[in-house]
Amino acid sequence: MALRQAVCGAALFAALPAAIASAQGPAEFYRGKTIEFYINVSVGGGYDLYARMLARHLGKHIPGHPTILPKNMEGGGGMRLANWLYNVGPKDGTALGAVARAMAFEPLLGNKAAQYDGTRFNYLGSANDEVSVCVAWHTSGIKTFEDAQKTPLVVGTGGVSDDTYQYPALLNNMFGAKFKMVPGYPGGNDINLAMERGEVQGRCSIPWSTVKATRRFWIDEKKVNLLMQYSLGKHADLPEVPLVMDLAKTDEQRNILKLIFGRQVMGRPFVAPPDVPKDRVAILRKAFMDTMADKEFLADAEKAKFEITPVPGEKIENLVLDVYRNTTPALAEKAGAAMK
Repeated sequence: MALRQAVCGAALFAALPAAIASAQGPAEFYRGKTIEFYINVSVGGGYDLYARMLARHLGKHIPGHPTILPKNMEGGGGMRLANWLYNVGPKDGTALGAVARAMAFEPLLGNKAAQYDGTRFNYLGSANDEVSVCVAWHTSGIKTFEDAQKTPLVVGTGGVSDDTYQYPALLNNMFGAKFKMVPGYPGGNDINLAMERGEVQGRCSIPWSTVKATRRFWIDEKKVNLLMQYSLGKHADLPEVPLVMDLAKTDEQRNILKLIFGRQVMGRPFVAPPDVPKDRVAILRKAFMDTMADKEFLADAEKAKFEITPVPGEKIENLVLDVYRNTTPALAEKAGAAMK
């Protein structure tokens, strides 16, 4: 008995430093470290600029004040980064990602390139509850969505897993539009430049906040025509622009559109890989929301004309889980087919 008590006492004593370290864990863990913050598109577009702005302020809200180092990992409409984070990236909280809003639902919609489970990422939050728009360059001759149902419009896209491809494909397959998608652009800014140079005639998914922040002259100089807005409800700025939800004629069409455009709520999601310790996830989520309320961050956003309508990570996680629970295989198959 004495020996057993001695052994148990020694074990308890030996465990105390680990317990203390665990209690101090996240702050001690992050002190002096660098968090690599990967961005799913090339430099210069809306996703990139939002992510880099977040990276400038996030570290001061994380205990231990780690350095945040932004890096771009474009490719496959964001699929390259999502797969890397899930399967390769470190699972200790030192790798974060700015991912495509479509990322979470790609496996559900049957995308074979999505080598991950969308419910297992640790969602830290989104900077926006986003509305995106479909635009046609002013020289294209396409002024309305009805025109695009009659006359082909060539639009630039990132890849088949990207909104810039999937949204015009859906309008083609469900509502008779005639968009011709040109894939392969590494980021939204590249598509914008291609449209301005005349390589393509439009871009059929771009966040309205990005237009206001980085391409305001498109609107002021009437360089683009707004054909459609994508979300579950209209943006206050765009009362006259058609809403995709209003195209639905049947309950099935409405359910498909809700499945696809519910992602707009997580307009600019930031994630950590699966299996990051829960206490670190909690700290990262709190740091994200604290950054969204940071006066210096908000001043930067105001200067850049960026909309900030933050969505907490817990809300995004619940949205993703709810969509997976309530989407039947038949509906998912039809929704996936509509975007090909």
